[in-house]
Amino acid sequence: MLKMQDKITNLEAISAKVGLKIDYKNTETMKINTTSCPLITVKGETIREIESFVYLGSVEDGQGGSDNDIVSRIKKARISFVILKKVWNSKEININTKLLIFNSNVKAILLYGSETWRITKALYQKIQTLLNSCLQQIYRIRSPERNCNDDLRKKAKQEPISVVIQCRK
Repeated sequence: MLKMQDKITNLEAISAKVGLKIDYKNTETMKINTTSCPLITVKGETIREIESFVYLGSVEDGQGGSDNDIVSRIKKARISFVILKKVWNSKEININTKLLIFNSNVKAILLYGSETWRITKALYQKIQTLLNSCLQQIYRIRSPERNCNDDLRKKAKQEPISVVIQCRK
């Protein structure tokens, strides 16, 4: 089996034959689930090593986990929800339309890439808490009169997030 440096050297040689060059200044490496790997070089220049990066909107990290991506998705969904505050507070827009907007603009952002997540009960809880909070604001449910979350989900015709993510997988 070829080591990573050998693979990069081969890639560099084959690329050069067709007129392509590896731009070592804009190239990065990341170790996934490994402890030892020598530094990789291109034309004598060391390739920078990183801990995580964003690929197609998902955060990838060296542990191969999903925690950072899920936290990032929660932040993005929360921002999307706040941006649409005028929609949620509008009395001219009916609740069914608000739920459609919520599903397509907040929930879709939140669940992007969830098919690949390795997820724990604690993370399910964080996601469900965000969704419950959003639904409470859409339905204008205030703190003293908060209903059971199960009743709220039924009212909004929403499945528990654990079921939604399992169906996506």
